[in-house]
Amino acid sequence: MRLRPATPADFAFIRSLAGRPDYAPFISDDDEDELAAHLATSAHRLLIWGDQQGFALYCGIGEPSGAVELRRLALAQTGRGEGQAFLRAMVDFAFRDLKAARLWLDASSENPRAQASYLKAGFTFEGRMRSHWYRPALGRNVDLMLYGMLRAEWQALPPLTDAPLAPLNPAY
Repeated sequence: MRLRPATPADFAFIRSLAGRPDYAPFISDDDEDELAAHLATSAHRLLIWGDQQGFALYCGIGEPSGAVELRRLALAQTGRGEGQAFLRAMVDFAFRDLKAARLWLDASSENPRAQASYLKAGFTFEGRMRSHWYRPALGRNVDLMLYGMLRAEWQALPPLTDAPLAPLNPAY
């Protein structure tokens, strides 16, 4: 599958995923102005996977530490076996295209599916921030689980057995 930069035409798709009842407890829903701000800053990348099969938001690009945050990601359809390929495409993009030294992300303590996916993809569980993240859909705080991967860990990952992923447009 191919990665491409998001455009304003993708905002409805992105917001439709964030607003789904199964995602709302776990994904923040940026409005159109906030999504446009992500497109306008060089420290962020908002990407679409395939033909609107998923999206991802990276932040912290260009930090002296080389740490990049994979702040938000979602698939349009789950349970079809695409999760690891999608996640791997996001990891590969961070290290290959963004030249990250470290990639990190977080998950709600109440989202065991995401936690298991991150561990399976090669991330290391790095800690828990207790009662840290207020979730409007739940009306309460939840624990935030932190995961990270270093460049050397990415380089040691086995190749995917699925079909190869098409790279992002090199101009991006």
